[in-house]
Amino acid sequence: MKNIRNFSIIAHIDHGKSTLADRIIQECGSVSQRELKTQMMDTMDIEQERGITIKAQSVRLDYVKDGEHYILNLIDTPGHVDFSYEVSKSLASSDGALLIVDASQGVEAQTIANVYLALESNLELIPVINKIDLPAADPIKVAEEIETSIGIDATDACLVSAKSGVGIRELIDAIVDRIPSPTGDPSAATKAIIYDSWFDQYLGALALVRVFDGEIKKGQVIKLMSNGEEHQVLDLMYPHPLKKAKTLAIKSGEIGIVVLGLKEVSVVNVGDTITDAKSPASEPVGTYEPAKPFVFAGLYPIETDKFEDLRDALQKLKLNDSSLSYESETSIALGFGFRVGFLGMLHMEVVKERLEREFDLDLIATAPSVIYHVYLNSGDLVEVQNPSELPELNHIDRIEEPYVKATVITPSEYLGNIMTLLISKRGIQEKMTYLNEDRVMLEYSLPMNEIVVDFYDKLKSISKGYASFDYEPTEFKEGDLVKLDVKVAGEVVDALSIIVPRTSALSRGRVLVKNMKELIPRQLFEVAVQASLGNQVIARETVKSMGKNVTAKCYGGDITRKRKLIEKQKAGKKRMKSIGKVQLPQEAFMSVLKMD
Repeated sequence: MKNIRNFSIIAHIDHGKSTLADRIIQECGSVSQRELKTQMMDTMDIEQERGITIKAQSVRLDYVKDGEHYILNLIDTPGHVDFSYEVSKSLASSDGALLIVDASQGVEAQTIANVYLALESNLELIPVINKIDLPAADPIKVAEEIETSIGIDATDACLVSAKSGVGIRELIDAIVDRIPSPTGDPSAATKAIIYDSWFDQYLGALALVRVFDGEIKKGQVIKLMSNGEEHQVLDLMYPHPLKKAKTLAIKSGEIGIVVLGLKEVSVVNVGDTITDAKSPASEPVGTYEPAKPFVFAGLYPIETDKFEDLRDALQKLKLNDSSLSYESETSIALGFGFRVGFLGMLHMEVVKERLEREFDLDLIATAPSVIYHVYLNSGDLVEVQNPSELPELNHIDRIEEPYVKATVITPSEYLGNIMTLLISKRGIQEKMTYLNEDRVMLEYSLPMNEIVVDFYDKLKSISKGYASFDYEPTEFKEGDLVKLDVKVAGEVVDALSIIVPRTSALSRGRVLVKNMKELIPRQLFEVAVQASLGNQVIARETVKSMGKNVTAKCYGGDITRKRKLIEKQKAGKKRMKSIGKVQLPQEAFMSVLKMD
């Protein structure tokens, strides 16, 4: 055990985690030059294309220092706020962490959030300043920023360039010297934490575990402590991006893959503890909490007969993403579909893109919403995810909405614009700290409803991409909220209903119907687009009808012939208006997102 090092890589998005992982793998000689490719650890197409890490990945490496053989277990974690749940579980299975900071950009919001997660797990942190070969790099200033904003000593920070390979060997030596070896009792009852799980079409559900006490052996009957289920271990492997090595036992302090032959990954939950079925451990490794979805949206197939295909696609996707939750729902406008719970907006984008790509589906996504706590006059509490489920106003005592603690780090030149944006989103300032003379950290309390739509895009555009953003849910607070409905040709389109603050309902309603007017294709009859609060219409636009020249064939004769044809057309349009149906394009549902 004294020669094992378990460590994670944590950083903000785009600070070079995956590239650094590639260089460490290359330096340890685990992958030949011919097999080497960029983003070795990112196995999904969408990860490769976007240059982001969506799932945490692990690899077991061999390294020789001063004639002694060491085993390095490296975990590359996602950088985006949506996947901080995976980061926290990865850190719980590590003994140390590399804190990567971009030498040209400095400390960002997600950097600080991940550091707090690491400190909660009592990990040894090694500051690593990456991209030192960039012209704009300023490692000395970044080291000072790490010390002032995070409060950890950065005098012996490792200076590296993951792209060119500068300083990588010195970094690996620092990992061996500074990250402690795992502690645990090899003779005690088996105790291991599951920090990742996925589905393999040949082997079934796989659990990636870190063993704390005892060992897991092939053929052993293990017990999952969260649900008490017992399963036999069919096979054991060490993780590797290309070739997984089989083993007969994963010993105390080691990391490995457990094959249980299960058909559902939902049984093998991230954060759960594995122990021996015959002589179980007395307590689990830390507390187990399932991942909670924060953002909900409706997904509907554009072709209504593809509903069963969408159900199958969601079932298969859930095998590889246990944080996904869904339930069927029906919309008058869109037919049959699913209400899907996501960890955040990026998670929603990724899931929708994977469903469309991997399963060849065309989908409509409704505007995302959050969970509201609705207290009825009877004293009952109702949780509402879908605005169309909101009870009638006369039954509601109060509505509470979720708030988050938002952290924004920005260059001071954009401070005024960002504060204006936060105030427009009903933000309440809690703290403002200058990290140095030209970088500011803001902490605001914000309603989550205000950030799930386009907040991140706006923040990036007004700060020219330099501001960074992170949030964590805090509490539910009472708000003066109402349901804004949209009626098209007199019918309420339930998929376009949104819950908004009463003060902004009028302005939002006007903008929404104006956007809709541009998007709804013209019909042979006039189409009224209305925004309403209950039965009260607060805004209206009219989509003009297409005119057909019915008098074109009348090239002479009496005027009454033409008048008769025009009157006949008018009567036909009136009848069509009462029975006509309007097909809404996908852009109409997205117009809810662009209401400023």
